[in-house]
Amino acid sequence: MSHSVLIVEDDSVLAKNLQTYLTRHQFEVFKTGTGSDGLAALERHRPDFALVDLNLPDMSGVEVLMRIRALEPHTQVIMMTGAGSVQAAVDAMKAGALDYLTKPLVLKELKLLLDKAVADGQRDRTLRYYQDREAGQSGLDKIIGQCATMADVKNRIRQFLQAEAQLGEQQPPTVLIVGETGTGKELVARAFHFDGPRRNRPFIEINCAAIPAQLLEAELFGYERGAFTDAKHRKLGLVEAANGGTLFLDEIGEMDLSLQSKLLTLLENRSVRRIGSLREMEVDVRIVAATNRDLEAQVSAGRFRSDLYYRLRVIQIALPPLRERGDDLRLLAEHFLSEHAARYQRESLQFTGAALTRLRRHPWPGNIRELRNSLEQAILLCTDDLIDTPHLLLDEQAGAPMAAGVQATPTTGLTLEQQEIQLIRDALRQTGGNVTRAATLLGLSRDTLRYRLAKYAIKV
Repeated sequence: MSHSVLIVEDDSVLAKNLQTYLTRHQFEVFKTGTGSDGLAALERHRPDFALVDLNLPDMSGVEVLMRIRALEPHTQVIMMTGAGSVQAAVDAMKAGALDYLTKPLVLKELKLLLDKAVADGQRDRTLRYYQDREAGQSGLDKIIGQCATMADVKNRIRQFLQAEAQLGEQQPPTVLIVGETGTGKELVARAFHFDGPRRNRPFIEINCAAIPAQLLEAELFGYERGAFTDAKHRKLGLVEAANGGTLFLDEIGEMDLSLQSKLLTLLENRSVRRIGSLREMEVDVRIVAATNRDLEAQVSAGRFRSDLYYRLRVIQIALPPLRERGDDLRLLAEHFLSEHAARYQRESLQFTGAALTRLRRHPWPGNIRELRNSLEQAILLCTDDLIDTPHLLLDEQAGAPMAAGVQATPTTGLTLEQQEIQLIRDALRQTGGNVTRAATLLGLSRDTLRYRLAKYAIKV
């Protein structure tokens, strides 16, 4: 794709030379000799770049710059000036010019400047594309729910965001989002970012439970070359990468105590130090954390720092489980049905009354995530336009999630290992041998349960 350049230069020889050179290098060129003609050409052609002489016969180049910025903000302006007017060109840059070149012009220098601006523009457009896509998938309007609890949650988020807008350049308070697995904690974290003043800055997320403690420290804080055996290059940490934006720490309750101490230092000092470095670097990062654990119980058990807990919960949002959200279940089910049906080009799909009754009766230990995945499975099993109960492979005896307790037999007098074996067997019995759902009931990952099944030689 060729890029266009508007030349506003009263020296006709220079203007012609510029036109010839840029045309030869695949730029589309428009040439004018006065500021007023240049502004008229700007409205007609809307060029990518404008080369503007600082001294024009009818108005100053700075005035042309200001008018261009007002009329076509996407047009980048490069000022051309004589050797004695460098300060004026610097002032023009402060007013929004991309750069300036002194006469006599070095054409290769101009070409390098334009090529860099084109590359930067492509990178910026790519970044804006991903930011716009993220923003389109995020925000309060993406949180589906009309029950009283969710209405209160959304109202509180709006109030916090309105208060945050008054902070200006000050760092916003930390946010702690609590709720069972699959209740939508990430959506709330994204709403705080994409509906707030930091929406155009980075949103970076990391699952603290998915990475071993030592690797998590390196991911978060980065390291210098030679900091440890495999540190062959300097690495930028996620805290630095999120500077100016939001860092979302999912499953914060799984973070190692030693790493909790470094996170507390970051929150209190607003600075970070890479592993192996002696230098503290100031950062401006909004921390949003989420957990499905009872952090107060973790604090009492000595597994979570009390000072970090209170530092994180300046704003706390508690999300209800799906089984307590009443008619929201139907809203969510119809939303996911529509979403999946569009993907599979099955837009005519509907629920039968019996299917909706079955959905309402199920306790949804995996909450919204389980509902979404179950409905995708139902669509794949359904061969006509009606999703009915046989398409919903839900466990008839599925109980509440582990937080509410697996229905186990008494464990008095049993060793810890025997109790664990019994709990696993009870969960498998309640889910008809479904390992994935049993893992959800027990609050374990599927791989962790598989490991324990092999360890205890439990056959499914």
